[in-house]
Amino acid sequence: MSISKVLNRLSMTALSAAFVIIGTANNAQAAGLLLNGFGGNAGFGELALPRNDDGSSNQLNLPFQINFFGNTFNNFFVNNNGNLTFRSRLGQFTPNPFPIANQPIIAPYWSDVDTRCATCGEVYVASPNSDTVVVTWNNVGYFSNRSDKLNNFQTVLRNRNDTGAGNFDIEFRYETLEWTTGNASGGVNGLGGIPAQAGFDAGDNVNFFTLPGSRTAEVLNIQNTSNLPDPVPGIWSFAVRNGVLPGATPDNPLLPVVIDDEFNFDFNIVNPTQPVFIDPPVAIGYDYIVDSGPNIASVILPTGIGDDLYDLFTFNSTDNDFVDSGIDIAGGFAFNFGDGGVDRFRILGIEPSAGLDPNDITAFVTGLTFTDAGRVQLRQIAISQNTTPAPVPEPATILGSLIALGFGRKLYRMRSHSANKGA
Repeated sequence: MSISKVLNRLSMTALSAAFVIIGTANNAQAAGLLLNGFGGNAGFGELALPRNDDGSSNQLNLPFQINFFGNTFNNFFVNNNGNLTFRSRLGQFTPNPFPIANQPIIAPYWSDVDTRCATCGEVYVASPNSDTVVVTWNNVGYFSNRSDKLNNFQTVLRNRNDTGAGNFDIEFRYETLEWTTGNASGGVNGLGGIPAQAGFDAGDNVNFFTLPGSRTAEVLNIQNTSNLPDPVPGIWSFAVRNGVLPGATPDNPLLPVVIDDEFNFDFNIVNPTQPVFIDPPVAIGYDYIVDSGPNIASVILPTGIGDDLYDLFTFNSTDNDFVDSGIDIAGGFAFNFGDGGVDRFRILGIEPSAGLDPNDITAFVTGLTFTDAGRVQLRQIAISQNTTPAPVPEPATILGSLIALGFGRKLYRMRSHSANKGA
């Protein structure tokens, strides 16, 4: 059967009915990090499109409905250049920086993929069951017709209507990334120029998320990092609930990246008055440090932990250390750092007896607002029970989320420096 006939057939029926399937998702085997066992000549299902440069599939039917930023989609396009779109095909080979308008997109690796080379792999699509869609860019080359470096990556969409109509998960899997850029995007031998972008975008010119390093040479590092609670290098997962970005509610947090046992967040602030809630594992305290972007304007600490009072330490640049401010902050109430905000602070006074569950994503939810809009890169470093006051990062992943909640009234008290809890 010709590829055009295959694609026409796929566009007329649900993926789950159209694809050659071997067993169910439970039968899928991992080729390295990539899921396979779906039939076809490479085990990744049927060809999504013939060998090409900048091409796209016909419109394909999803076997389930998704709610993506308030828009409901039942169909999608597989684009050769490392992405899925929902309204129309996309042949753009140089990735436009997110956010963009009028093109909702899920992009595991938006770049100038070229599969015309004889030794390159191809792009495949499969639906191992009615709740899963898998698209694989298998050992693909770059423009123009180059195969000296190859990329091998995959995106998986999983139906999660068990949590609500239209809910779904997005998973990116990176087995091998050797090139970032095609020649037409300014690349030389697959590198330089305007590199690949990874992430997803609502197409409303507002809501988006990009993986660290996108459109820089550092994008290659996404194959070595992860946002999973138990990190698996090269696997990234995002839960889309009620049509919105991960992080819109406390039970659907935005997951950070763990680098050198520190918990790293990198996100865009649209409304600086909306708190950003981040939730680390158990400790007696935490340092909050902005590496780049706007300062922290205010903080809300959680309730129901010990006596609900926390010790605030501010940073003394002269001594290059945190010093006790003499202020206790009550959980659940906003503390404002004043004009200009701060780029770092420390919280102590978490009773070890509180026994916070490190697997509970709402164990220690901290709310932060910022002094301005823009991109912020933030670290949160756990201070272990047996270390005072030097921060000792704990080898566990924290969870972070963005949520639009109003601040309550301020409540804090001044205290004597000799009355430090845990001293």
